[in-house]
Amino acid sequence: MNKFEQLGLSESLLKAILDLGFENPTEVQEKAIPLLLEKDTDMVALAQTGTGKTAAFGFPLIQKIDANNRNTQALILSPTRELCLQITNEIKNYSKYEKGINVVAVYGGASITEQARDIKRGAQIIVATPGRMQDMINRGLVNISQINYCILDEADEMLNMGFYEDIVNILSTSPDEKSTWLFSATMPQEVARIAKQFMHDPLEITVGTKNSGSATVSHEFYLVNARDRYEALKRLADANPDIFSVVFCRTKRDTQAVAEKLIEDGYSAAALHGDLSQAQRDGVMKSFRGRQIQMLVATDVAARGIDVDNITHVVNYQLPDEIETYNHRSGRTGRAGKLGTSIVIVTKSELRKISSIERIIKQKFEEKTIPSGIEICEIQLLHLATKIKDTEVDHEIDNYLPAINQVLDGLTKEELIKKMVSVEFNRFIAYYKKNRDISNQSSGSDRRERDDRDGAPRENNNNGATRYFVNIGSRDNFDWMQLKDYLKETLDLGRDDVFKVDVKEGFSFFNTDPEHTDKVMEILNNVQLEGRRINVEISKNDGGGSGRRDHNGRSSSGGFGGGRSSGGGERRSSGGGGFGGRSSAPREGGFRSERSSAPREGGFGGRSSAPREGGFGGRSSAPREGGFSPREPRTEGSSDRAPRRSEGFSSDAPKARRPRKS
Repeated sequence: MNKFEQLGLSESLLKAILDLGFENPTEVQEKAIPLLLEKDTDMVALAQTGTGKTAAFGFPLIQKIDANNRNTQALILSPTRELCLQITNEIKNYSKYEKGINVVAVYGGASITEQARDIKRGAQIIVATPGRMQDMINRGLVNISQINYCILDEADEMLNMGFYEDIVNILSTSPDEKSTWLFSATMPQEVARIAKQFMHDPLEITVGTKNSGSATVSHEFYLVNARDRYEALKRLADANPDIFSVVFCRTKRDTQAVAEKLIEDGYSAAALHGDLSQAQRDGVMKSFRGRQIQMLVATDVAARGIDVDNITHVVNYQLPDEIETYNHRSGRTGRAGKLGTSIVIVTKSELRKISSIERIIKQKFEEKTIPSGIEICEIQLLHLATKIKDTEVDHEIDNYLPAINQVLDGLTKEELIKKMVSVEFNRFIAYYKKNRDISNQSSGSDRRERDDRDGAPRENNNNGATRYFVNIGSRDNFDWMQLKDYLKETLDLGRDDVFKVDVKEGFSFFNTDPEHTDKVMEILNNVQLEGRRINVEISKNDGGGSGRRDHNGRSSSGGFGGGRSSGGGERRSSGGGGFGGRSSAPREGGFRSERSSAPREGGFGGRSSAPREGGFGGRSSAPREGGFSPREPRTEGSSDRAPRRSEGFSSDAPKARRPRKS
């Protein structure tokens, strides 16, 4: 007996369920459907992405809709157009045997007049994004004053995307006596506020522990140097030959850059972000669902609504700004009871976030190391042998066998196997022979330590990088992250090319690899910020201090520190014994004399002998087995494309964009 029959669903719905191949309800369906069918009530359901929430509210909603009444009776709000279209298609599939029920999707990027026309023809159920729905209400194109049901799907993500005011306005337009069903993966304060304001004694069901992660997803993190992040991504892909994954980046720009680099290096990849047109997004998703793309590089917003079966891995190339967002990312894999893996590529400056995520998802991460070249080659070789063994023979080649046998005549079985495998494998093993293994960092006790800058474990070395002093700081509305973003955009560098950013009140320090030094000096010294010329100098200090200093210049690790500085540069002690007088550093470029209350830049920190290597630097490509054609390594600057340059850097020093206040 199909367990859905025990939930009280109608015969027409059970018939549709049979067609869809559903056998057993998920936990959220088993808990929600009987309650929603039994009576009209408000409900808050907390369950992870991929647990079947659409069917949990879709089945009872369809059964409660009056098909003979063509007025709008239900509104479903979802965060993105992809999820909006997905819900619409699923509701249509569920109601295929319910005559007269019409469902209309309302979302941005499509004709609003056509959507309004479809609603006027009679739409009992509207599935909408908050922004487009509010627009239609303002224009008088839709009437939701008589709806009986309002469903908020992925409520936490809608509020995280800034739709709070739209949702409040939409709910205020709807009748008070309606039933409101709120489905969410987490329960942040904004969601609780919506529930308190617009719901009456809601029933609450929770699948698993509140705000917890899915039990079918394992969590791993790999601790690497920031400049090895991209190389780590490649090696993890090579170590998982059958990977079918979503790779998450924080920004649209990083998403595009990583996807382009993967494609250049022979991987089957594509980018998904907000700058793509609807047609481009649809094309990318069609290719991904068809497994023509194995690595989909996406932003968090663009990935909402990705409902693709059998995703093996979620890769956090960069952790999200909001820790709670990690739950949504990891929910892309391990769906419908299948196992999945969520991978985090993390640097020491981000390590503290792992502990925060563990507290939220109530699961532990396993720390792993990036596989060595030898390990990857072994994995790929065995995968190739298995692929050869499992390949079905197409007997159309029989006509060509006599000629092939003649060419291969005289080879033993062992020689034939070696040569056949070498055809696929020679260039692959050559790549890893000439490329160093990634230096895996060890979290150890550092995982609980705090950094002077942002509370993360501190790296006390420059690894041969160039350190700069620049005359902009917190008084220009920068914190370290905003300054890092500003510098990489102004200099047209990758996110990992600017590092060790330390912001003081009237000046700051940052590092790049030496190869970028000329570019940094040329561009930044010709830029103005709010009418003031930016001045950048190469710092004499390595920025690796082991001690901390208070605002009086005293060292927190003992003794007395260097005294006051009359310039904008890092403090220089005039005495070798630690009793610092006043620094005689000259004023450069109109720098105001500052006394820094931040920890001293530099000091007596030890240095690491680990050399820094560019994460996005060399163009060497790891040949990928399984259809990804390996490329010959490319040297820096060998591309035939003209190098990009940020807009407006010329000799007349145009104004640079001012950052928003945090």
